[in-house]
Amino acid sequence: MAISMSELKKGLKIEIDGIPYRIVEYQHVKPGKGAAFVRAKIKSFLDGKVIEKTFHAGDKCEEPNIVEKPMQYLYYDGEYYQFMDTESYEQIALNDDQVGDAKKWLLDGSSVQVLLHNNKAISVSVAQIVELKIIETPPNFKGDTSSAGKKPATLETGAVVQIPFHILEGESIRVNTETGEYVEKVK
Repeated sequence: MAISMSELKKGLKIEIDGIPYRIVEYQHVKPGKGAAFVRAKIKSFLDGKVIEKTFHAGDKCEEPNIVEKPMQYLYYDGEYYQFMDTESYEQIALNDDQVGDAKKWLLDGSSVQVLLHNNKAISVSVAQIVELKIIETPPNFKGDTSSAGKKPATLETGAVVQIPFHILEGESIRVNTETGEYVEKVK
C-alpha cells in the first residue's frame, strides 16, 4: 500500500528503495511561492543512520513488510545480542547497530519486540516504561527533599538516569525508554 505525503507523521514506518525507515522528525513546509512539501528526518532500521528527505505533493512511499514478534532477550556474547523466539525456541543474533539504544534497557530474560523485515530480524524495541533497580547513586545529604534537584543513578543494565535526591541505592524505579527519564519510584 502506498503512503502519500499527506499521511506522513512522526513514528510512521515507510520503505524507500527496499530499505525500511522510521520517521523521527517531520516538518510540513508551505513556502510563500510554490507547492507545499514535507521535510523529514528518517532513521534506517538496517543501520540506524538518520538522513534528511524531502517529500513533494505527488511523492508516494511504500509501507514496509515489518512484523513485530515477541521474543526473550538471553544475553550479550561480546559481539551479538542473543534473542529467543518464545514459541519456536529458535534463536537469533543482532549486532550493536541493530539493537541501538534499546541495549540500555535490556535485562537477561526480559521480553522485547523484535522487528522482522521480510522475515529477517532488523531491530529491537523495548517497552516504553521499564522497571529497573538502582545499583549505584550518591548518598543523600541532610536537607535533600523530593522536590529539589536531581542526582545521577546507575541502573542494573548500566544505563545512567537522573533521579530525585530522596531515592536510594537498591530501590527500583520506572524509566521511560524513549526519553531516558525517571518516571516514578516502584512501591
